Amino acid sequence: MRFPAAILSLAILAACSDPADPTAPLTSVPDDTADTPAPAQSNAWSLGYMAAVANPDATDAAVQMLAQGGHAVDAAIAAHAVLGLVEPESSGLGGGGFMVVYEQTTQGVRFLDGRETAPGGATPDMFMRDGQPGGFLDAWQSGNAIGVPGAVALYKLAHDNYGKLPWATLFEPAIRLASDGFVVTEKMAGYLPQMAQISQLDENPGAAGYFYPDGEPLQAGTLLRNPEYARTLQRVADEGPSAFYEGEIAQAMAAAAQAGDNGGTMTVNDISEYRAVERAAICGTWRLLNICSATPPSSGAMQIMITNLYDQLVPENPTQEQQIKAFVDAQRLAYADRDYYFGDPDHVTVPVQQLLDPEYLQYRSENPAAPDATPQHGNPADILGIGTAQVWAPDSTLEPAGTTHLSIIDSEGNAVSATMTVESAFGSGRWAAGFLLNNEMTDFARDYYADQPEAANMIRPGARPRSSMSPTIILDDNNELFMVTGSPGGNSIPAYTAKSILGIVDWGMSVDDAVGFPNIIARGDTVRVEINREPGQAQADYLRNEGYDVQESDGENSGLHVILVTDEGLVGAADPRREGTVSAGFVVQ
Repeated sequence: MRFPAAILSLAILAACSDPADPTAPLTSVPDDTADTPAPAQSNAWSLGYMAAVANPDATDAAVQMLAQGGHAVDAAIAAHAVLGLVEPESSGLGGGGFMVVYEQTTQGVRFLDGRETAPGGATPDMFMRDGQPGGFLDAWQSGNAIGVPGAVALYKLAHDNYGKLPWATLFEPAIRLASDGFVVTEKMAGYLPQMAQISQLDENPGAAGYFYPDGEPLQAGTLLRNPEYARTLQRVADEGPSAFYEGEIAQAMAAAAQAGDNGGTMTVNDISEYRAVERAAICGTWRLLNICSATPPSSGAMQIMITNLYDQLVPENPTQEQQIKAFVDAQRLAYADRDYYFGDPDHVTVPVQQLLDPEYLQYRSENPAAPDATPQHGNPADILGIGTAQVWAPDSTLEPAGTTHLSIIDSEGNAVSATMTVESAFGSGRWAAGFLLNNEMTDFARDYYADQPEAANMIRPGARPRSSMSPTIILDDNNELFMVTGSPGGNSIPAYTAKSILGIVDWGMSVDDAVGFPNIIARGDTVRVEINREPGQAQADYLRNEGYDVQESDGENSGLHVILVTDEGLVGAADPRREGTVSAGFVVQ
């Protein structure tokens, strides 16, 4: 049967810091938040804990925290500190990310934003050359690409609100691995030869010697130590975030960003002023479920858009081909609206609630773009008769497929969905204090013409670039935990994540099958279909026959990590396209 578009609701939740913590908070919480009521819980959580993370060492770090009775946030911080060491091509201390957190006792969902910010010296035209957009490779490797890192401040904001274990404990696994050594994986090693051809990773001070000892790329299986990273983490563990955002480490980051002929403007003052923030989580009903994700600058709202548009587009008793077509058309509509309207909500007005309004979604589903046409954004003001839509320039954002994702449920039923990034592979390639700095500023629209309207995602000093990262937690009709999901993958993240939801809930798949199912990404003029996984080739042929411009892909860069709550227990899956693992257990009393 077809389901009506959702009646949506926002749950805005307050932060609660721990004034007894001796480490400096370096966080910011909005003043207009309020705790949601805490409904009575009929049953205590009895399903144990589970972590699905992108690297076995990082999964082990999460489990070490969970086995001690740590909160899911404790486990997420410990896991990500390890990921920054063993998976530096995807995320790290020099980047940022988003956390969506579910608290079992209150059944509340909160969104913590650790997205990087543009330095004060950033300008809208800083990637333009002679009046035209410069090449992406030049922008990627420049100091202008570096935003102020948010990961460590995000750690602190999350730990202040939820942490159960001591702050310093969270960094012990990563410090130990950095000091004693870890085994270089196929994934990291596989990038390095190509990076030497297209980037300056093999030339930049610090990075060159670390990734290319004796001028040769690291080989998989090599035991690699990073004592500099261990020292940085030890200082953060001992002194708190101030050790990162002030003093020697901040000076090293600013110097790396400013170095060379293509240096940027990031200063120690920009770094010291960084704050992670709490924003309203966005929650919207779909069928009997409540999908909760991150608001802008995240694209998490697209999960609510895609699923509800899908229900309007799919016919009764559909074939698998009809389900796929509805999924494609839902994506095309949602991406068009996201691309046009989403930016940093502290700098532009993003009409999220209007874009998710049931009447607007129904109108959009009744007017999908023809398969051979370019999908256009809608105007909710015209449909709903409220407000006036801002006129923005067409979006020109290019968001490469980097990033990492982790999904965690602790022994009390609390959950974290966290997506973290340094943007492109190995970020900017610039090294400071044992880690790589991001190239997050290339996530802004890099085209700028003074005589034309601004883009919603235009570069603005202090702004956070729009992100496709969509960490998502789904609740059942009793507001109890049902699913934790999310993925890396640049602009494809909303499609990857939505596939996991539809696959499990609508297409009757197991968690493993939904994660492994061919990825289909429908943004703009083309529909990209992963054909090296069955039945990808058949889907590509069907969509091409339907009139879509199909681009066949031999492999996608998803890294879905999903946990499903069932009556029998927790069921998790790690994307077979990457190196993630799933581990579970019970706290021994």
